[in-house]
Amino acid sequence: MDFFNPLAILVAAASSLVVGFIWYNPKVFGTAWIKAAGMTEEKMKSGNMAVIFGLALVFAAMLSLQLMQMTNHQIGALGMIGGELEKAKPSYEAFMADYGTAYRTFKHGAFHGFIAGILVVFPILGTNALFERKGAKYIFINAGFWTVCLTIMGAILCGWH
Repeated sequence: MDFFNPLAILVAAASSLVVGFIWYNPKVFGTAWIKAAGMTEEKMKSGNMAVIFGLALVFAAMLSLQLMQMTNHQIGALGMIGGELEKAKPSYEAFMADYGTAYRTFKHGAFHGFIAGILVVFPILGTNALFERKGAKYIFINAGFWTVCLTIMGAILCGWH
């Protein structure tokens, strides 16, 4: 079983940009985020959008790589043999034949992505926001965005095999 699916990683990463276009739209949370973040239209227009979106995609791909480890439990079995299939004992092949696709569903990946959003992203963004003196609205808008993104990304990464 191949655990590394480059296309799934790219699609999962790109999904965060799609969610961002919707989430931060002025008709959804964009206007509230601008106020909570202390942004201005002038400040937003001053950035190099190609660099910003390019790096956002790279960062999302990095996040997808790690999220794949969290959603696909069979990677743990591969890790137990040192990652070298050639050195695996026959019991590894038997294990993978029995459990190679266990919990490899969109639903299971979405669950793990959601949990990562709540238990990893929310505390990190919340801590940063506290020291930046940002309010609860700022925290919930950004943590909510990443929780939705990780839920979708986890579903893609775990369910696509």
